[in-house]
Formats: sequence, structure tokens, C-alpha cells
Amino acid sequence: MKILLVASEAAPFAKTGGLADVAGSLPLALRALGHDVRLILPWYQGVAAAHGATAKLGPTVTVTSGIRHHSVTLRQLQHQGLTVYFVDCPELFDRPGLYGDTAGDYPDNPERFGVFCRAVLQALEQLDFVPAVIHVNDWQSALIPVLLRTERRDDPLFAAIATVMTIHNLGYQGLFSQDILTTLGLSPALYGVEGLEYFGHVSLLKGGIVFADLVTTVSPTYCREIQTPGLGHGFDGLLRRRAADLHGVLNGLDPAQWNPAQAGSIPFPYSSTDLRPKGLNKRALQRELGLDVRPEQALVALVTRIDPQKGLDLVAEAAAELMTRPLQLVLLGSGERGLSESLAELGRRHPGRISVNLHFDEGLARRIYAASDLFLMPSRYEPCGLGQLIALRYGAVPVVRRTGGLADTVIDPRDAPRLANGFHFGPATPEALVEALDRALAAREKRRSWLELVRRGMNQDFSWDRSARRYLELYRLAMENARV
Repeated sequence: MKILLVASEAAPFAKTGGLADVAGSLPLALRALGHDVRLILPWYQGVAAAHGATAKLGPTVTVTSGIRHHSVTLRQLQHQGLTVYFVDCPELFDRPGLYGDTAGDYPDNPERFGVFCRAVLQALEQLDFVPAVIHVNDWQSALIPVLLRTERRDDPLFAAIATVMTIHNLGYQGLFSQDILTTLGLSPALYGVEGLEYFGHVSLLKGGIVFADLVTTVSPTYCREIQTPGLGHGFDGLLRRRAADLHGVLNGLDPAQWNPAQAGSIPFPYSSTDLRPKGLNKRALQRELGLDVRPEQALVALVTRIDPQKGLDLVAEAAAELMTRPLQLVLLGSGERGLSESLAELGRRHPGRISVNLHFDEGLARRIYAASDLFLMPSRYEPCGLGQLIALRYGAVPVVRRTGGLADTVIDPRDAPRLANGFHFGPATPEALVEALDRALAAREKRRSWLELVRRGMNQDFSWDRSARRYLELYRLAMENARV
């Protein structure tokens, strides 16, 4: 099968979040299954700096968006055997950030990604590659199904192409003023309940949901949750109408990239068959971060974006109670300023017990996963979650709120003792969080059963192979839908 995956970011080229992990890993997994997969994304400033010397120049096309014309060059390189295309338009993408800078989002983001979508389709006219399926991701590429089913519906080159739209986080809706239709050169007829109109604005994400042949989310539970008023962000009615074409596919994890036995990635490599070096990692991290070297205390980690979605306010509210327990807290992440300041104050108030690190450092993140006994994710909602999967791989037992992908991947002993790999709590309250941690701390005291739980999590298969096979099933279903 020929598949084109379109994304605004993909690891290792450009990354701000989980979308990049999916877009970087899924094509490789599909290719390993024998399919002709290509990836396309913008040629950002950071990509040019890192890969400019190795990328081949392709055709240059003129992309018209409204009344403006943009000269766009296609670039190409190989990554682990995968062909990756880049849309190079310096006036739109030669900037320090992917979506914005310290002042906020770039005001011309809708035009930037509108041109990107049009350039993808025009590139296919120049390439010897016509995909059976175009897989788009989030609002930045959601215009492609709209264009295929409106402006390009009578073009024989595109008539048979099926589209799959993945929602990685429904909270990011690509919401702009109505005049963006003119800027993007779209028909005014698209402004309506059955089109892109959303409470007096235009939502590019809605366009993808309405016009794609099939819609996916990144976990089965999140797929159900977004069809409810509580987590539907106003799209729940539309998503319920598309329920027959809406599917949840759990994200995967690259076991080679996240491997505690790999020498050099952490100070003391270990495996599920030899967990003794994990304690050495814990002592080393305690020294590194100025925590008391107390191996008997449980080290509880959070590696996260600092955002209200992540439930970190619950941690702040529960901190005083948690400090009466035999545990230490370590947090790594960056994000919202006010919440970051509150968390930093906890570190100052409890030296030796709480370490707050308000930045992101992948090396430190790996050392934290390797050192931790417990990994805390109190998210208010979590489409899939990557942290809990990495934590399981590193033998850090997850304590999570029962939502989205967390509910799909973490099994509580109260639900299935012989399958358990972590602990759940339900209500988004400090009390529920503390109760779950108390259960985890009590379980840790029973050394034999605790090690069984740790090893069970480390040996689980969350690789991309399983997810890729499910996507192939859905691509075939999308192709059937496109022919209806």
C-alpha cells in the first residue's frame, strides 16, 4: 500500500509534543511491514540547520493562497530508509519556533499551514508517487481532506485517494476568525454548520473531522471520552454523528529508543532480569538533584508539560499531605508560568525532599525514569500519554488518573491483580491522588509482589508494530469509505 503521512512535526526533525513521536515512528513501523510510506512536513529553521547539507532539492511550485502567491521548494532526504519530504517556504517557516515564540503563536499560522496543505497536494502532481491513503494529523494538516473533497474532487489524480484524520488532542482546534476563508482562498460556502463554521469562527480541525473518510484518536478511551460534553470541547455532537467512522488506536513506543539496558543512556543500565542497578541510578539522581540520599524512601517522578490539563495543581494542593509520607518528589518540565512558580515554591519549601526542574532535558528525563520507583500522571484528560509507557519500560510504576490512554495502558490491582502494572484514581482531587499513592506505597512494602508488578510492566509490548497493523486495517476501511 502507498501511504503519505502529513504532519506539522515529526521526530527527530521537529518536535514540541506527542504528535512528533507518532509521525516519526508510525511511518517506520509501516515500512517495516512492507508498505511504501512517505512522510512530509515543513522545512523549519531548525530542520534546515541540522539537515540542510544532506537534503536534495526537488521541484519548485507556486502555491496560491487567497490573493497571495508563495514560491515553495520541495526537499527530500532519507531517514532510516524512509523517504521524507519537506515543504520549504522561507517566508513562512524560516523562523525560530514551529508555531510561535515567546510572544505567543505566530498570527499567520492559519496561512502558514494552509499553504503547507496546498503545497502537499501540488507536490503530488510533481512526484512519481500517488498514495492510496493520505494520513493527516491535527488541525495543521486538516485542510487536506477539505481540499480533496471540494476543490480537487473532479481531479482524476486525487479522486481515488482516501483520507484518514488523527486527532492527537481535541483541545487544539485550529480556531480562527471567519475572514481566514478569504486568506486561505476557500469558498465562502464552507462557512456553515456542515462545513468549517464553529460558534462564529472557523475551525480547521472541524474541516478534517467533517471531510476525512475516517477519523482516529490516539487511544480507545479518549475516543469514547471526546464524544461526551465533558471532554468533547464542543465537538461531541459532530463526533457522535461520525461515530461509525471514529476509531481509537493506542500510540506505540519504540523499544529500541527507550531501553534501560542500553549502555550510555543512563549511568547504570539494567533489565527486568537484573533490577539491582536501578537502585544505583536512584542514589546517583538523589545526589545530582540535591535530594537526601535515602534509598528506602520512594522516589516519585513527574516528567511533564506544566499545564492545567496535566493535573499538577492537584500535586501542589496535596504536597503538604504527601510530605508526611516516606517519599520524595522530582519534577521535570516547562510550561505555564503561574503553575511553574507554585511548583518551584514547593521545592524551596521542602529542600532534600522535592526537586523541581523547570526546563526540559532529555538526558535528565531518562535518568529520572531510571531512578524512580513511582511515576505520577494526575492528568485531567490525556489523549494517549507517553510518559506512563516509558515509565513502565523503565520499571517506574505508574500512578495515574483513570482517563484516556492512561486508563487503556495502566491496570490497577483492584481491577485485575494478576495483570496489574500500576495504580489508578478516579476523581480529579488531591484526596484521590493521595489515596492512590498510599496504595502504591503499601504495595511497595511487599517486596516480592512489588518486583513481580515492576517486571510485568517492563515486559509489556507497547511497540509500534501492533499499532501499525491496526492503522493498516483502518486505511483499508477508509479506502472502502472513499469508494462509497
